[in-house]
Parts: sequence; structure tokens; C-alpha cells
Amino acid sequence: MTDDPAPAAFELGLFTFGELTRDRATGDLLPAARRLREFVDLAVLADRTGLDVFGVGEHHRPDFAIASPPVVLAAIAQATERIRLTSTVTVLSTADPVKVFEDFATVDLLSGGRAEITAGRGAYVESFPLFGYRLEDYDDLFEEKLDLLLALDTSAEVSWQGRFRPTLDHIGVYPRPAQDRLPVWIAVGGTPASVQRAGRLGLPMYLAILGQPDRFVPLADLYRRTAASYGHDPAGLTLGVTSHVHVARTSQRARDEFYPYYSRYIGDNMPGAHGVPLAREAFEVWAGPRGALFAGSPQEVVEKILWEHQLLGHRRFLAQIGLGGLPYASTAEAVELLATEVLPVVRREIG
Repeated sequence: MTDDPAPAAFELGLFTFGELTRDRATGDLLPAARRLREFVDLAVLADRTGLDVFGVGEHHRPDFAIASPPVVLAAIAQATERIRLTSTVTVLSTADPVKVFEDFATVDLLSGGRAEITAGRGAYVESFPLFGYRLEDYDDLFEEKLDLLLALDTSAEVSWQGRFRPTLDHIGVYPRPAQDRLPVWIAVGGTPASVQRAGRLGLPMYLAILGQPDRFVPLADLYRRTAASYGHDPAGLTLGVTSHVHVARTSQRARDEFYPYYSRYIGDNMPGAHGVPLAREAFEVWAGPRGALFAGSPQEVVEKILWEHQLLGHRRFLAQIGLGGLPYASTAEAVELLATEVLPVVRREIG
């Protein structure tokens, strides 16, 4: 008889979509080269201070700097030592799974086995016309390409057939990663069918908490129930959550500092905002004790993470940082506070 494995420690990490918001003084978009250097520097800071994960997203728009997450992660891999590196997300519906696997296997080799893939259908649709896919096939594309990606992750030689990609007939795909298998996560924005897919496959899953956190409880329960019905041990599943985050020494400073940037980010990027900045009253509600936004002191952030953990039972929290073009110095201070004053307390409380 062997002892049951100890539960994994609670993980806290960062991610960015690489948005190029406009300079508040000049109105010009922030330079992509400058932003990319800042993301590498933030990853180095996160690695040095003890955070667990750093992720970068994929967009194909003029107001985002990152179109190729594995290229950015490869640069970060060379500058860091221990932090895990993931996409947040790879828009798998419009990508070639063979190329995705090869790219992330390369990042895994360069980083000494630290790469992960987060696969998603994408909140934006610009990649569909760009790469020649139809929006009518939105979900079918993702389902089929996820099937191929998981097959590639399982075996070096693959035979596979689908609707949207040429058949593979006993073809080897290389290089192979340093890890036995690349961790593949599924990112879900709130669609029950997507939650059920992750549970059916027994894959780790992120919930993007953009509304009231307690409304995601049924989705976390659905994930675990579905996994159990397909023979997966719910105790072996890993659930993560993602949220918008800014931390400062005091609550008032965090909110006053963050609001001008965040309100504009919401106006420019959230569906239905139509360019109208978020009102301060709504911002304060979102940042309240039971709201989805984390904007406050380290203690407030700790309390909200612990409250969400009671609701959802997640083991990983990813903080989306630097939103709205928040200056680098403020973002870097938030990263240090997350690492030194938030993560140790959360780990102690959760165990």
C-alpha cells in the first residue's frame, strides 16, 4: 500500500493579454517593443519573488502586442529559472495543433520542462477571417483541434483524421517536450458545454471570473460532476480562476491608482461598453468584498481569494495585471506584493 499523494500547494500567478492602450498624455498607442520588454521584466520579477506561473495571451489586433505566445514565452524562458510558462490563451480553433504542439514543446525544452498550453475558443473573432475559418464552425473547430492536440501530446507518432485538417497517417511530430506530456488546460468564460468538455476529458480548467464570483459555483460543480461521470477522480482535477487584479499598500491607493486605467480598459475592450469608460460607482461595486475585481490592499486581496476558494475550491489563481496601460512601476509593485504578502498567507490558510 502507498500513501495518498499530498495535495498540491495553492498556486498564484500572473498573465497579460499584452494590450497596447493609449498613452494618457499623448493619445498614442504604447509602443509594442516597450510593452514586450516590460512583460519579460515582469516575468523575471515574478520568478525572482516566488510566484508560480506567468501567462501571455493571443490577439491579432492593432491594440495588442502579443500574437504569438510561444515566441514571447521562449524569450521569458531564457530570462527565468523556475516559474511555469503558459499561454492565456492559445486560440486553438484557428491554429494548427501540430504547430502549436511543436512550438510549446520547444518552449518546454528551452525552459527545462516549464511549459503549459491553455487552449480556448477565443473571446475575440479576428483570427477567424485572418486564418481562413468560418465563425459558423466556432465550436466544431475547437472540439476537433483539441482532439488532435491531445493525441499529439500522448504519442510521438500519430494517425488522425478530421474535417478541418489534412489526415495524419503514422506521422511523427517533433521535437518532444522535456516533460512526459505538456499540461493542457481548458479556459472557460462561462459556457456550460465548455465546462462539460473539460470535465469529460479530465483536463485542468480555468474559469474567467468576470461577473459575480458566486454565479460560477454551479459551473465548478458541473465540472467535477461531469468528470466523475466519465471515470475521472474529481479530487485529481485542478481548477484555476482568473481575475483582473491590482494591489497597492492601501486600499484607497490601489483604487485611486487603478481606476483611470481600468475604466478606460473596460470601455475599450468589454462587449457592450461601446467605448464608454466604467463609472467610478460601478468600479467600487466591482472592487467590493463580493465583486469580481481585485483592487485593494494585500489583506483585501487575501480575503477575497480565500472567499472565492471556499466557493469554488480552486488550486490556482491567475491575476491579470497592468490593465489599461497602468505604468510599469505600479504594476511591478503589485507583483511584489502578490508574491511577498498575498501568496504566503493564502498558502498558509488553505494548506
